[in-house]
Amino acid sequence: MPIKIFIDQGHNPGGINGGAEGNGLLEQDVTYNVGIYLNQLLNNDYRFESMVSRETIDTILGTNNRTSLAQRVNMANSWNADYFISIHTNASENPQLNGSEVYVYSEETPAYELAEDVLNNIVTIVGTRDNGVRVNRTLYVLRRTTMPAILIELAYITNTQDAEKLRDNQYLFAYAIYRGILEYLSFSEL
Repeated sequence: MPIKIFIDQGHNPGGINGGAEGNGLLEQDVTYNVGIYLNQLLNNDYRFESMVSRETIDTILGTNNRTSLAQRVNMANSWNADYFISIHTNASENPQLNGSEVYVYSEETPAYELAEDVLNNIVTIVGTRDNGVRVNRTLYVLRRTTMPAILIELAYITNTQDAEKLRDNQYLFAYAIYRGILEYLSFSEL
């Protein structure tokens, strides 16, 4: 039976929970594309079945931030996903901040181990700075999912060098996440 992975492409187009922007990029577009690439990689591997929260770049979930997050979590929970992966880009008023980090609800869990493998692969394959795996119990998608869940901040959209990676290496980010999943599950690449 394939392992079911729900891919949540963070944020919406059109201003409803739209996410960060910087260096000519919109978070909702970057997350959409990375999620589609990851979905293709997973669905081309017979060991997985995956689905995305936003099937098209124009898909809008919910009517505000709260209902958008609730709809994403409900989709994953009702599909009985084995793992939940939420994809985001980070932002800061300080344009020097850069790097990748992954958030989990708690340490010493399968989600924490998955987060470590995903982060290590992003840093190695894409070349971002390792900002670590961080515990955050306030994030709705980590609190309300019924399966191990991670929230990935790919890189800082407000940092020039990170934004370049977010623009030019969207497939590589997806591939790195895929490799992290394989590593976590002790699977070899097909």
